[in-house]
Parts: sequence; structure tokens; C-alpha cells
Amino acid sequence: MLIFKIFRTDEWQSLRTNGKTTGAPIDVADGYIHFSTANQAAETAAKHFAGQEGLFLIAAETDNLGQELEWEVSRGDDLFPHLYREMTLSDVVWAQPLPLEDGVHQFPAGLEEAAE
Repeated sequence: MLIFKIFRTDEWQSLRTNGKTTGAPIDVADGYIHFSTANQAAETAAKHFAGQEGLFLIAAETDNLGQELEWEVSRGDDLFPHLYREMTLSDVVWAQPLPLEDGVHQFPAGLEEAAE
């Protein structure tokens, strides 16, 4: 199953340059890297990245993240994937820009089907 991380341009560039990351400031503060499922990603973008340009959507395969990936109750009592280790560039299945049009982030067509 694919899960998703939204990075700002500088965070994505840091991962590409260094080959690993502890995530965004909120990830560092919380002690784990926040991910979303395909069904949760748009709400995550709207809630935490409203109006922000220069974002990237990063996909990772749950089967490749090991035992450090935990599913925990969060927003709306949904289970969210949290990674309790550094994220590495080898964890990335694909990455692409997440454009902002008319104030709404444009996710890839068929994201939910592609994530399964």
C-alpha cells in the first residue's frame, strides 16, 4: 500500500541531497514522520498546508518501511501511518509537485486507486 508525505520544496531538496531526513519541524517535534493514506492526503494538505505553493507529494510503500511504521489514531479517529525512524531516499517510490490552483492543491488523478 502506498502512503504519502507532503514536503515543502526545501524539505524535499534536503532529503534528495542528504539521502535521509527526520522530516518537517512538526515531525521532529512529535518524534515521528507523519504520513497520510490516499484518502487522507487532501484533507492533510488543506489542514496543514492551506495556500502553500511549492509542495511535493511523496509516495512510500508500507511494505518497505519496516516495523518502525505504526498506525495510530489521529484526526477524526482515523488511523494514520507514523514512521518512527528517519525517512530515506530509498523509501521514496515516487515524488511529484503538488500544484495549487484556485487555492486548492491538485492531487494526481486516480490517487486512491493507484495507492492500493
